[in-house]
Amino acid sequence: MKAKEDLPLRDIIFASLREQILHGDLQPGTHLGEVALADRFGVSRTPLREAIRLLEQEGLVKIYPGRGAEVASITEKNVHDVLEIRCALEELAAELAVDRITAQGKSDLRRAEAVFRNSINSPDLARIADHDEALHDTIFAATGNPVLQKVISNLREQMYRYRLEYIKDQTTRNCLVEEHHRLCEAIIRGDKEEARKAAGEHIRNQESTVLRNLAAREKNGKNAASSNGKN
Repeated sequence: MKAKEDLPLRDIIFASLREQILHGDLQPGTHLGEVALADRFGVSRTPLREAIRLLEQEGLVKIYPGRGAEVASITEKNVHDVLEIRCALEELAAELAVDRITAQGKSDLRRAEAVFRNSINSPDLARIADHDEALHDTIFAATGNPVLQKVISNLREQMYRYRLEYIKDQTTRNCLVEEHHRLCEAIIRGDKEEARKAAGEHIRNQESTVLRNLAAREKNGKNAASSNGKN
């Protein structure tokens, strides 16, 4: 692996901005001013524009002609579109894992479940999200299908934002522990129907929670704007 200092400027800027977007340091709608960012990174606008185009390809940034770039919003349609695909992939992975998981795979799955469970009280949301991702990656690895793993990997960046949104509330994290346990136990005992059902319900619960949080945030934003307008 290349050292960070050996990476092209474009990749360094891309990685930095991507991390800030995924972790919420750059909120949806934030304008990405070229002059300010070029000064901040100490670069010309060329590598900066290349980095922003890469972020656009991942769905993390929107570029508007004449207006520049801004952090992409999490919209109801985007949540549905991404999680609809993820739901189908997770259900398929659960079924295949039941048929193909090895003894070592079962051990890895139990370990991944335990690591996630032990992380849910951490104040570091990114750490919890990473362990959640690792558990699902263990299930995908158990399918023995590298093509399936690659397909889910292509959605990884957009799904990460929803993972963070999903785990913000402690109650949700407790539900996640239960959902993960149900899914993992079904795979380990070889119950294909239950594994598929648990995987699908897990993702659909995530979608409904994220959409509910977005609606509440939008409502609060409108209320705040209305209150400011009256002052």
